[in-house]
Amino acid sequence: MQLIQLQWIDYTILIAYVAFVIGIGWTLARYMKTSSDFLTSARSIPTWVTGLAFISANLGALELVGMAASGAKYGIATAHFYWVGAIPAMIFLAVFMMPFYYGSKARSVPEYLNMRFDGRVRCLNSIAFAVMTIFASGISMNALAKLLSQLLGWNYDLALWICSGVVLLYVLKGGLTSAIYTEVLQFFMIVLGFAPVVYLGMKDVGGWHHMTEKLQAVAQNPAALDLKAAGTHYAANAWTSAWQPLLAGSSNNPMGVDIFAMVFGLGFVLSFGYWCTNFLVVQRAMAAKNMTAARNTPLVAAVPKMLFPFLVIVPGMIAVALTAMPDKNYRIPPPVISQAAYTKAVDVVKNAGTSSPDSVVTAVSTALGKKVNAAKIGALLTENAGGKLGDAELEKGVYNAVAEYDYDGVILSLVKKYCPPGLLGLALTALLASFMSGMAGNVTAFNTVWTYDLYQAYLMPGKSDSHYFWTGKLTTVAGILLSIGAAYFASLYANAMDVIQLVFSFVNAPLFATFLLGMFWARTTGTGAFIGLFGGIGASAIVHGLTVAEGKGGWLGQKLFEFPSTMAQNFWLAAIAFIVCFTLTLVISLLTQRTKSDVDLKGLVYSLTPKIKADNLPFFQRPGVIGVILLICCVIMNLIFW
Repeated sequence: MQLIQLQWIDYTILIAYVAFVIGIGWTLARYMKTSSDFLTSARSIPTWVTGLAFISANLGALELVGMAASGAKYGIATAHFYWVGAIPAMIFLAVFMMPFYYGSKARSVPEYLNMRFDGRVRCLNSIAFAVMTIFASGISMNALAKLLSQLLGWNYDLALWICSGVVLLYVLKGGLTSAIYTEVLQFFMIVLGFAPVVYLGMKDVGGWHHMTEKLQAVAQNPAALDLKAAGTHYAANAWTSAWQPLLAGSSNNPMGVDIFAMVFGLGFVLSFGYWCTNFLVVQRAMAAKNMTAARNTPLVAAVPKMLFPFLVIVPGMIAVALTAMPDKNYRIPPPVISQAAYTKAVDVVKNAGTSSPDSVVTAVSTALGKKVNAAKIGALLTENAGGKLGDAELEKGVYNAVAEYDYDGVILSLVKKYCPPGLLGLALTALLASFMSGMAGNVTAFNTVWTYDLYQAYLMPGKSDSHYFWTGKLTTVAGILLSIGAAYFASLYANAMDVIQLVFSFVNAPLFATFLLGMFWARTTGTGAFIGLFGGIGASAIVHGLTVAEGKGGWLGQKLFEFPSTMAQNFWLAAIAFIVCFTLTLVISLLTQRTKSDVDLKGLVYSLTPKIKADNLPFFQRPGVIGVILLICCVIMNLIFW
């Protein structure tokens, strides 16, 4: 990707944002008196703030980079992560689960598990969740460092460490409250920064109708753009229909999933596992000032969440349509390749002489370390006959011939293509806000779980509040450093969305089975929950080690099955983890004695908890009514893009 030069107005916007978020941390520092202030915001934040923070905590690399990448790779079916994989679960959380979380006075999800089961379940979930947050945080910062490296030419390592340092400054000062208010700012920055990119891209491609026409042509021969292997063909609506390609089977859609994997794996297991048990998002609702505000938090967040596919998925679809239009001079970016490799590949083309085209293709591919399109290299050789092309033209030809894609670079390439000075600074600041806030959100969840659920519970119980306050601050520093390590790991993957869904399938999927039985079946025992949770995580890991998708997995040395895509593998891993955890927990609970009576479980199990009355609220403000309205809107969105 060609580097761009920022103008003074772009730097002004970037610097102003960084200064503002650091200022938020410094301003809030005076209110951080106790560990509760620093780690849980002392349950004092209004609904509209927690609602926007709830959605913004999920609006890091997962949304902007990962969803745009998946929009290009899989098409409108990516919207299932919203209309199937988010909205129903957010409504369920608000109506059924928040009364347990907030009413129990638990400071975290693992602490609730301790109240419901025992310390073993709490410890296992705390460790698994801590690992997950570090990986999610690292994915955010890898995406940001990659952006600054590819778009502006900044050194990847330097960008990673400096941006992590900025996050450390404002979280270390203002704790969870600082992260939440920064997330609200981030929400508005993202909308203002990316709405113009979507508008300009859609206008350039000729509008929605013309974009779908191009995508229909691509779907029927995706190999022409090196999107799939030669000989792969789909129905014309593969990139533009959300449900019909899925109903046709896994071999008939670019995501490679069938209806069971989508509805059960994503729509039930991964969705409810993430939105209902992931402390990162639940923590925002638990910071609300009262029960009503806590229940309304996911419902407030569901409204913009339902519309976000148009902001984050459509750019990926625009990128594919533009790639199919030669006159637009655009392609989905290839993986990052060093300038030295490009120079070597150009020399191969320049010195081809009488060499056969096949040998030149092999030599160029070897020089770049990537697959190349043989037809495009052949055309470049023909065009360069007699040395007609200069080095710059040859390098551009080699760049366009690379037959691999870095899908994470889609949103960055569109920003570069459409944003003039000023608007470029706004879009880059929106990306900066997204990634840094994603890291901050995960780090604040990590420091709470480590401090309260591991350090205080098992390592150093009975210490003063001041001791845990400073432990939380030191944990923040450790979390940032571990996240940097995770960022280097995430850089090995081409699609951030694939990485995070893999992590979720290991951690959240089996945890949801534990919660489902624990909250709605009083007979569930601590032993059953512990063995079930451990077995679910283990089953997911074993299946991943025995299967392969896009060259990844199979680390146990045996390949029993190959999935058509990484996303399909993730969905099935989640389904298997849930089924194993649910079955083990159910069976072992029937074989073991309960250690907690009905009195102990009051407020923790649905059938033993007095139902919350909403009679004092107007009919249209009751969580159940709002949830039904949102669910109807969600069904309508699915039908529109059927």
